[in-house]
Amino acid sequence: QVQLLESGGGLVQAGGSLRLSCAVSGRTFSSYTMGWFRQAPGKEREFVIANSWSSGITRYADSVKGRFTISRDNAKNTVYLQMNSLKPDDTALYYCAAAWRLVTTNSSRYDYWGQGTQVTVSS
Repeated sequence: QVQLLESGGGLVQAGGSLRLSCAVSGRTFSSYTMGWFRQAPGKEREFVIANSWSSGITRYADSVKGRFTISRDNAKNTVYLQMNSLKPDDTALYYCAAAWRLVTTNSSRYDYWGQGTQVTVSS
């Protein structure tokens, strides 16, 4: 069983930065594609970014290209989402998710999910 725990959310002004963390339990962390999704009130959950360490592939939503990056520390079983130049439209509950090897933007292909961390960007 894999468990994910996000942290690092909060309130930030537009143009500011935040770094989210996702701690992952399990001994095969490096084999998982790690993704971040978000869900704003009244909207569907949407893909943000994902990374496969084994393939070196990173995929981005167009809305975050050039502003968000993903990194991972396999020794610490932790994945990070660095968010820069934040906009009010980035306000959402951010979820960390894990998919076995597959690099995908499709949330239904992710096997494990965290509880989410709230990011609020004020204008």
